[in-house]
Amino acid sequence: MQRKNKESSSPKIGSMSLFAFVLFAMLGVLVKICFIQYSDAEDIKKLVDSNYRTNKVKAARGNLFATDGTILATTVMRYDIYVDFKTMRDTLFKNNVDALADSLGAMFNKPKSYFLVKLNKERSRKNQYYRLITGLEFDKYARIRSFPIFNKGKSKGGFIVERKYHRELATSEIGAGTIGVDDERGHSGLEAAFSKYLRGKDGSREEQKINSKQWKPINYWKTIDPVDGNDVYTTLDLRIQDIASSALEKQLVQYKAHHGSVIVIEVATGKVRAMVNLTKTKDGSYKDTYNYALKDATEQGSTFKVVSLLAGMDDGFIDDNTTVDVENGTWVYGGQKISDGHGGGLYDISDVLANSSNVGTAKLITKYYKDSPNTFLNHLRRWKMAEKLDLEVSGVASPKIVTPKNKSWNRATLASISYGYSTNFSLIQMATFYNAIANKGKMLKPIFIDKVLDNGKIIYEAKPQVMVEKIASDKAIDMMTRALVKAVEKGTAKSIFTPNLKMAGKTGTARFEYWIPGTRKYQASFAGFYPADKPLYTCLVMINQPDTSIGYYGSTVSAPVFKEIAGRTFLKMPQNIDINPNTKPVDLKKLIPKQEKISVKNNIMPNIIGSVGAYTISQLENEGYRVKYEGVGRVKEQFPIPDTKLKKGQRIYLVLDR
Repeated sequence: MQRKNKESSSPKIGSMSLFAFVLFAMLGVLVKICFIQYSDAEDIKKLVDSNYRTNKVKAARGNLFATDGTILATTVMRYDIYVDFKTMRDTLFKNNVDALADSLGAMFNKPKSYFLVKLNKERSRKNQYYRLITGLEFDKYARIRSFPIFNKGKSKGGFIVERKYHRELATSEIGAGTIGVDDERGHSGLEAAFSKYLRGKDGSREEQKINSKQWKPINYWKTIDPVDGNDVYTTLDLRIQDIASSALEKQLVQYKAHHGSVIVIEVATGKVRAMVNLTKTKDGSYKDTYNYALKDATEQGSTFKVVSLLAGMDDGFIDDNTTVDVENGTWVYGGQKISDGHGGGLYDISDVLANSSNVGTAKLITKYYKDSPNTFLNHLRRWKMAEKLDLEVSGVASPKIVTPKNKSWNRATLASISYGYSTNFSLIQMATFYNAIANKGKMLKPIFIDKVLDNGKIIYEAKPQVMVEKIASDKAIDMMTRALVKAVEKGTAKSIFTPNLKMAGKTGTARFEYWIPGTRKYQASFAGFYPADKPLYTCLVMINQPDTSIGYYGSTVSAPVFKEIAGRTFLKMPQNIDINPNTKPVDLKKLIPKQEKISVKNNIMPNIIGSVGAYTISQLENEGYRVKYEGVGRVKEQFPIPDTKLKKGQRIYLVLDR
């Protein structure tokens, strides 16, 4: 009887358990319905937003190049691999997990069992977003996605890839201060200047929350792919940049200076071919950390005398017959003592510049403009020196000029302005003015961008931009040029004179913080152009706070840097090399590595390992393919591999190595 009662009670218990489960489930559904029915739209939105989101897919930033095609800054892509074990079929996993673990072990130099244990463990947990490996380079990513299971893709093989980007400087010739940044750290330099071209357009994708820290991509068909940024070619010439950097650093070390800058501008175009900024670090080395050439406006000293005297020349007050008595090199005007530091007597106008006479300059400018200082200052306004230069790069310093409207203006102010004080200008602004003299009076805007490429196609190409059509008469420009040549051949810069190259330029030695008792700080500079008869380049050199016990004049500190840059960038050009008639001619073609023409025949990827990257990339792009690459020099790795069938417009990835 007992046995019968036990057996008959079992179905009742099972039925009751089933009934309780169904009732509980129905209650759960009912609760959710009630929640939805009696919740407002905002509550429902919060519920959905907490578990689903649309997230940004970052676009790859375009590459930044020197004018010759050398990469300055590049976006390096790295790949993080995740696995969704829930999407895999049991048979696919069981039949292939052993082979997958074997492949992973071989790639990452670990025993097969290491990965086998991990894969089985995460499979048993039905982990939907297991992080397998991070930071893969492209070649390893391409390899791992061909492994068993993973080769079935996202929906069947659970293979999820996350692409991450980071920016790298690709050359040592130009540092972080010039190239700059454009991200959460800030916005500066060339990176920020050309960001509208470089940044591309971000995409988007839908994601589902897996846990408190992880979000898994879903609904791949709704993903909007990012559009990568364009490639920007700057005007910087790495050859000239390297020469300028080397010459400046050598002089900074010799004179134990705090910092220095060099700007080299191509006369006919306004293209900035070199911009070097070096600052002394704690360990005594010099690094490119701050752009003094653009960001600082300082009293320029004697290099500004060229501006002052050109105004007098253009107005017809000063000509070749003009003379001025500098007396014994000391003159008091408006209660201010003006000194040359040496005697002189009667100077003509070329002597005033050649000997860098403060007295001569001040006497001439005050003689003709003391009753109408604004007539003089209007020259500065017409020459765009009273306004901030409107350049592509950010952070350009604004000029400062004391005018009669300022409370500090007095009778002596005009004299002070004439030889480079009571005014503040950036180095790029002074270089722009000297370049206008070199360019026969036409003032061009300094430009830093050469061209912009979208998948190999030029979408923007820079042209010279005229700021002032003619800053002064031909007579005035010619007079000033001859005076600047004399300054190099017989004046304060005669130490850099060479009969092989005709140079024109002006030394400058400006004392700053002179109002602080006992302070002796100087900025030594030299500005000019070469060759003087047919100028190709304008160059400005500034060295700040040299050790005064060693030297601090522009003639000894900065002028030698100008001479070295001029000599190495012009005298050593092929057309300027004198060939000894007793020397056997050198076959220049043998000095250039032979480069075979790259041709993609029948859309089949050729073997380009070992080819010169600069030539190979341009040829592939000319054939309509998009090329992404890292490094410089010859091709070390390629993807797709040789003999792969290509589609028109397909992306080709290259790794270059010196």
